Amino acid sequence: MIAPVRRITVLAALCALGAALAACGTQQASTRIVTATTHPPAVDASRPPTLAPGPAGLTPVFEHGPRARRDRTVALTFDADMTVDQGDRAAAGERFDNPELIAALRQLKVPATMFMTGRWAEEYPIQARSIGRDPLFEVANHSYSHHAFTEDCHGLPTMAPGRMRADLERAYRVFREAGIEEPMPYFRFPGGCYDGRALRSLSASGVTAVQWDVVSGDAFATDADAVARDVLEGVRPGSVVVMHCTHSAAPVTERAVRAIVPALRERGYRFVKVSELVGATATAR
Repeated sequence: MIAPVRRITVLAALCALGAALAACGTQQASTRIVTATTHPPAVDASRPPTLAPGPAGLTPVFEHGPRARRDRTVALTFDADMTVDQGDRAAAGERFDNPELIAALRQLKVPATMFMTGRWAEEYPIQARSIGRDPLFEVANHSYSHHAFTEDCHGLPTMAPGRMRADLERAYRVFREAGIEEPMPYFRFPGGCYDGRALRSLSASGVTAVQWDVVSGDAFATDADAVARDVLEGVRPGSVVVMHCTHSAAPVTERAVRAIVPALRERGYRFVKVSELVGATATAR
């Protein structure tokens, strides 16, 4: 896992920069974890797997897959962050995309899950469509606005409770307008912050909230080797790794991935999308 000193350093950077971009990827995004019910949902091979609702019908929360050592799977996830008010910065040349990272994943043949904000898809519709139509990847929802679903979330603006589900649904509309035909029913809270109210607000949407158990520390990092080391030290069978697909906020992610992938493959790990881990978890319960 990421060392305590490094965790504090990363969190301090995120807080200092506020809503600048990737306020995701702290070691413990919420102390108010709600565990999904142990009763599996009905299996429908035509639909992506999801977890059954949690207690009182709350949105279920997924953090990692089965820990079976006989099948060493790991999911790399990338947050494509862009907040609703950052259009001027993009117009001025700031890069919230990272096509070099996507090219590296394709070259290395690594399946991955992209948690994309609707605003990112609006800014980069050609890239969004290319990612969404590539069978190597799956696109999941990271909100439209990248505003926080709780208060005090790494300096992100706080969304009004009555807007939460509408914000999620707006992102899905933007994805389809960009040509992403089958976005996944998975949602990652901006900043990783949620509470019971946020889970209730999304319960009717049918999504599974996806967190993580390994923090890459790539947000605002300048040392690719340190990022790779944090991931390699933290990964266990079934792990979900949180990283970023925003060059301005995570400039060394591509180089880190090029070190992480061969090292994990040498250890016998197989890269999968989040959907495979969610499906394995639902079946095992």
